[in-house]
Amino acid sequence: MTLNVGLIGYGLGGMAFHAPFISTTPGLRLAAVMTSNPARRHEVEKRYPDATVVADLEALLALTPRLDLISISSPNATHAPLARKVIAAGRHVVVDKPFAATAAEAREIGARAESAGVKAFPFQNRRWDGDYLTLRRLMRDGTIGDIHRFESRFDRWRPVRKPGWCRLDAVAAVENIVHDLGTHLIDQALQLFGPVERVYAELRRIDPAVVTSDEMFIALTHASGTRSHLSSTMSAGIGAPRYHAYGTRGAYVKHGVDPQETSLKAGILPGTAGYGEEQESLWGVFGSGDAQQRVPTEVGNYAPFYAGVAHAILHGAPPPVTVAEVAAGLDIIDAAFASHENGVVVEMRIG
Repeated sequence: MTLNVGLIGYGLGGMAFHAPFISTTPGLRLAAVMTSNPARRHEVEKRYPDATVVADLEALLALTPRLDLISISSPNATHAPLARKVIAAGRHVVVDKPFAATAAEAREIGARAESAGVKAFPFQNRRWDGDYLTLRRLMRDGTIGDIHRFESRFDRWRPVRKPGWCRLDAVAAVENIVHDLGTHLIDQALQLFGPVERVYAELRRIDPAVVTSDEMFIALTHASGTRSHLSSTMSAGIGAPRYHAYGTRGAYVKHGVDPQETSLKAGILPGTAGYGEEQESLWGVFGSGDAQQRVPTEVGNYAPFYAGVAHAILHGAPPPVTVAEVAAGLDIIDAAFASHENGVVVEMRIG
């Protein structure tokens, strides 16, 4: 059986992170794309000639044959409202990050899906970044020992900020660096080190043109004992390491970011020779004192997410990402905003 899939939105997310994988995943067929932008409509028609292009949700839901799954890659504030409508129409749904604005909203959407007998899948593609997979390998095989401090960051040099961050309604529209790149940083830390007991955050507005936070630092104390220091800025003329993981047997330092986004923007599809492979000059370093060595970066590949979605719907397999997992991440985001506003460390409730 092949599932007919509709995609809402064809900006960067829809174009680079959703459509290429929907269209190449066994069991899925990119049947339709929803966009009202003429240029994007033309691009979809050129790249995916078998997909129907529609301008609104009503038309998307009315298509024949019926869509089985709808992926949402639209502006942040529309994620939850659109997910509710898709679920009410009895369709499975994939929701790009942030899955919702708050943890309570995420759990409410998950409950709606369960009640309607459909599945809601949060999109967290960076669980399949090559550098993240490499760090997991170093942890799994015992190379790095027990990690006691983890520094993870997304540094960018973007003198011109995202337009959404400069809008007067940016806060209400869930447009800020924490719900953006912070979502990935928090999700990875939770996957690596488990639940969090305490959260401390410093959020800043560096560019006077923005009306929301465009720089963040979030410190997490995990129940496992690991301390995660997560940061992101758009003002990094020279970026710091992507990862600096301090373990009892050594440390792993990695610069640069997973190459998949660059490839996908250029139209290079998953499955193409060399896709997801990183140049040796960009490999990270594992060191213990004076002994240091390059560590080959695992080949990144976002394809397992949509493969997991297909298996979950068609065969009842566990979802690749759960609502409970992203709700836990949003609990931390909620706590980060509270920590920043009140200047305190926020104690988390575990279990």
